[in-house]
Amino acid sequence: MSNAPGRLAWLDGLRGVGALAVVGEHLFTGVMPWLRPVWFNLGVYGVLVFFLVSGYIIPVSLERHGDVRTFWVSRLARLYPLYLVIVALVVVLAWWIPLREEVPRDPAAVAAHATMLLDVVGVGGVVNTMWTLSYEMVFYLLVTALFVTGAGAARGLLPVLFGLVALVVGVAMSGAVLSGGWLAWVSAAVFAAGLAGVVSGRFRTAGACALGVLALVLLLFGSRVPWFGAAILAVMFAGSAIHRWERGAGPLWPVVVTAVLVALAPVWAINAGWWWVQPDVWIATVVLAGATFGGVMAVRRLPYALVWFGVISYSLYLVHLPVLTTIIFFTGDLRRAPLDVQIGVGAVVVVLVVPLSWLSHRFVEQPMQALGRRLVSGGVSARRAGRTGPP
Repeated sequence: MSNAPGRLAWLDGLRGVGALAVVGEHLFTGVMPWLRPVWFNLGVYGVLVFFLVSGYIIPVSLERHGDVRTFWVSRLARLYPLYLVIVALVVVLAWWIPLREEVPRDPAAVAAHATMLLDVVGVGGVVNTMWTLSYEMVFYLLVTALFVTGAGAARGLLPVLFGLVALVVGVAMSGAVLSGGWLAWVSAAVFAAGLAGVVSGRFRTAGACALGVLALVLLLFGSRVPWFGAAILAVMFAGSAIHRWERGAGPLWPVVVTAVLVALAPVWAINAGWWWVQPDVWIATVVLAGATFGGVMAVRRLPYALVWFGVISYSLYLVHLPVLTTIIFFTGDLRRAPLDVQIGVGAVVVVLVVPLSWLSHRFVEQPMQALGRRLVSGGVSARRAGRTGPP
C-alpha cells in the first residue's frame, strides 16, 4: 500500500495504530476473547502510543503559535464538540441501556464531564475510554502553566521527575486522598476561572498558575491510582523530551531514565494488583509502545490506511465503544458464543464503527475545527487592528 505524503503523516499513522489497538482491545474482550493477547495489554499499548504522540507535538504546537489563546481555542474546538455529542447520545440511550455503574447519579458527574477531568476527580465517564482525556487535559494545563511562566526549558527533566513521583507515590499511596462530589465542583470552578483568565489575557499568568496547581493536585491526590497518573505524565513529557532531542535542544538520557522508571513503577506499588500491571505484562506493554514510537519516528513512513485511521482516530476512539456496547446489549454475552457468531458480530461492529467514525469526523469534528480556526483568526485580526488604529 502506498505511503501518505506529508511531513507529520507518521504522527497520524501512530494515532491510527493507537486507535486501532484500543478498538481491538474492546472488541476482543467483549466478542472474541481468544484473539486478545495476554503477554501485553493491547488497549494500554494503544493509549501509551497516543500519549507519546501528544507529548511530542502539543508543546511544540503551543510554542509555534506563541499564544495560549490560540492554543486553547483550537484544543477546545478539537476535543469538545464530538465529546459532547457522544455524551448526549449515551445519556439518551440510557433510557434503554443503563449507564456504567462508575458514573455517579448526581450533578457532580455533570461538573466532571464538563472539564474532562474525570479520572482525576474520581468520576467514571459515560464512555469508558473517556478516562484518558483526563490525563490529556492535565497535560494541557501543565504545559500552559510552563509556557506562560517561562519555565518551558524545565520540560527536559520533567519526565524523570514524574517517573520518580510514580515510584514514590506507588509505595506511599494506595488510592485517592481527595474524593467526593465537591472535588468535581471545585475543580470545575477553578478550571473555568483559570481558563477564562488565560484565554482573555487579563489574568493570564494567574490563571495559568491556578490551572497548573489544579492539575498537579488532582493528578497526585485525586487519581484513583496515583502512581499510574504520574507514570502517564512521565510518558507524555518523555514525548516532549524526544522532540527537544530531535531538534538538538536537549539530551536523550532523560527519556531512557524515564522508560526505566515507568517500567518499574508498579513493581513495588501498593495499588498494582490487576493483571496488566503485573511486572512482566506492564513492562512488555511499555517497551512495545516505546519501540513502536521510536521505530516509526526513525522511518517516518506508514501505510496510507494507518494514516487515514489516524485522521479519524478521535472519532474512532469515542464512537466504537457505544456501538459495541449497544450491540452486546441486544445480543447478550458473546464471550462463550459459537465461533461463527463471534466472527460475524465482530465483522458487524467493524462495518458500523468505521463509517460512523468517518461521518462524525466529517460532519462534527471538521466543521467545529474550522470554526475554531475562524475564531482564532478573527481574534488575531482584532488585536492587530487595535494596535494599528483605524485606517
